[in-house]
Amino acid sequence: MMEFATFLFQGLAAFVGTIAFAVLFHVPRQQYLWAGVTGCLGWLCYLLMNRLTVSTVIASFIATLLLTAVSRFFAVWRRTPITIFLVCGIFPLVPGEGIYYTAYYFMMGDTAAAGDWGTQALKIAIAISLGIVVILSLPQKLFRVLLHRQEEA
Repeated sequence: MMEFATFLFQGLAAFVGTIAFAVLFHVPRQQYLWAGVTGCLGWLCYLLMNRLTVSTVIASFIATLLLTAVSRFFAVWRRTPITIFLVCGIFPLVPGEGIYYTAYYFMMGDTAAAGDWGTQALKIAIAISLGIVVILSLPQKLFRVLLHRQEEA
């Protein structure tokens, strides 16, 4: 039960954090909710995949696939550029901890730890990039068809 509450709390934190990021970057006010949902779904998918796989990199890749697909769907549905949802939604997945500790250990003179943290951060960044590329390579027509089917239901 405690684990489920933590899961929900982290989802809420990702939602609020993504909306705060959207406000900071002047996203149109009517898109705040959907940007927050995008970030929340991406983070919850990451948490779930992190539980099911042994690799943070794979979890980041799968979460980015979902997040980018949701961003494309919202972009078509809300008639808004995808960057509104994608840039805000990716915020919770960015490997900030790895970047921070890479710089920290580098400045402290521990190049081995800096290299370990830097390598992990780079792997996650590449996984995020590949996840975005995979979904963006899908034809836009696919997302219009999905939206059209939803409207008919």
